[in-house]
Amino acid sequence: MDAADQAAAKMEAALRDAGVRVTRQRQVLLKVLADADDHPDANVLHRRAHEIDPKVSLATVYRTLSVLENAGVVDRHAFEGEPARFETSDRPHHDHLIDVKTGAVIEFRSEKIERLQAEIAAELGYDIVDHRLVLYARKRR
Repeated sequence: MDAADQAAAKMEAALRDAGVRVTRQRQVLLKVLADADDHPDANVLHRRAHEIDPKVSLATVYRTLSVLENAGVVDRHAFEGEPARFETSDRPHHDHLIDVKTGAVIEFRSEKIERLQAEIAAELGYDIVDHRLVLYARKRR
């Protein structure tokens, strides 16, 4: 079983644990979400799932995403000026850079930034338990 299949299985288990029926339409949505590598919004997820199974409704996408987010298996990102985007939460920690011209979401990880954040928190008497860093940037010419 590859990583996408494992993510889909984890999301399916979360739906069952929440008492939500795992229909064929939801299975298609879970597979689409698990396979995504581009932080799609609900409309993009709906379009991709609808191409596979025309019975997938936008309402099902929103309801399913809400349950998955509440279960902690999907992360919702509210990038400034954009509709909420989603990704599975099983991925290693990373931060995001948003290209303000194209809306592209670029994932990155910087040990320097991680160390600096920990130093700042420690100086203030805290240990970081979680964080999100989003940089909004314009491509240099």
